[in-house]
Amino acid sequence: MAAQYRVERRKAGRFERTSMEDPICPIDAKFAGQVSALLTPPPLHQEYYEVLVSERKCSRLRVKPESEHGKGVFSEVDFQEGDLVLKDQMLAGAQHSSNKIDCLVCSFCFRFIGSIELQIGRKLYLEELGIRAVDECGPSNDEGSCSSPSHKTRLPQDTIQSLMNGNLLLPYSEKFPLPSVVSCLGGCLESHYCSQSCAEADWDLFHSLLCDGKGSSSPNTKALEKFTKHANETNDIFILAAKVISSTILRYRKLKVAQGEEKGKNDASCLNNNDISSFLLEAWKPVSMGFKRRWWECVALPEDVDSSSPVEDYFLFIDDLPLSQKKEAEKITKSFLDALGDDYSISCEGTAFFPLQSCMNHSCIPNAKAFKREEDKDGQATVIAQRPIRKGEEITISYIDEDLPYKERQESLADYGFTCKCPKCIEEES
Repeated sequence: MAAQYRVERRKAGRFERTSMEDPICPIDAKFAGQVSALLTPPPLHQEYYEVLVSERKCSRLRVKPESEHGKGVFSEVDFQEGDLVLKDQMLAGAQHSSNKIDCLVCSFCFRFIGSIELQIGRKLYLEELGIRAVDECGPSNDEGSCSSPSHKTRLPQDTIQSLMNGNLLLPYSEKFPLPSVVSCLGGCLESHYCSQSCAEADWDLFHSLLCDGKGSSSPNTKALEKFTKHANETNDIFILAAKVISSTILRYRKLKVAQGEEKGKNDASCLNNNDISSFLLEAWKPVSMGFKRRWWECVALPEDVDSSSPVEDYFLFIDDLPLSQKKEAEKITKSFLDALGDDYSISCEGTAFFPLQSCMNHSCIPNAKAFKREEDKDGQATVIAQRPIRKGEEITISYIDEDLPYKERQESLADYGFTCKCPKCIEEES
């Protein structure tokens, strides 16, 4: 990509590039060289991937050069259908803004937290706030200026509050324990965690620069508040981008400090521009290594694969009870299920970047797929063999719905910057 990089904007479901003559901001012009270096596709660093595979205990896989796509993931052993191929911890991830109403999850590992009562009560409380906001719009507003009010059963506020506060316990909810809620280290109200270790890890890797609480390391929390509000109202992918940038800055700072200490200094003032540039490139490496012609949104699961929701599991458990116990339990639970309506089973949804899964190439007849098993409760990417995979065979997944007609598949894949030449596409093309 040229030093004077081009802006991409979303239009009609596709990315459209602006012309090179479009004006860019002064900051972009000043740092065009550094930006170009960061966005240039890096060479395949075999050592980097070998370390990554080792750290993630994925010894049965290997990332290596692949003639058509640059790199791919290959099997080092034989896999049988249904075998676990990969569990990949995300490099960075963010829960969708709209989904935060439905699910309270750890802001680092995305595991459900709190309790069944808190999950249900919080969702009903936030939905009630939305309904009241709609009611306050009044009939005089133009159609579409406010959302349609919900037709779900509405519960008394004191009942919802009792559920949220733990004063009202649901029958059999103790069979679905969730980790307690741990607050953000910086004191913000946006982030919550399943454990102190997750809170500390998120602070260390991302959140210290993105927190708008009193303990934030950000020099301008007011600007952060405006940015977060804008992202939530427009496109929450900006939140994920901010986390990637934050992690790069924090990693870069650690490299500078470590180098300064190695040279016997308490600061990095002795470092020259070449040192600084090399540290920045090293800090950016985990992101750049996932390069596939453009940043594509590496979602944890395809649209047709749902992860488990403890609230859904709870109501299914109640429904499966012996009839006498079911009737007794439903004296309490039925009103809450009616209040939730069809949305009771919504799972955690978001966007994430996975360093190893992002290296897997596409095929319309993939030998592996993203799949959430019963035991997969967090936000890690889980890839399962769809058929037997031989040692040395490339492991492929589908970026799209592979059951679409040939033309629609190719149109969908155009956003990823390539034309699929898998055996299925070659056969259907002719």
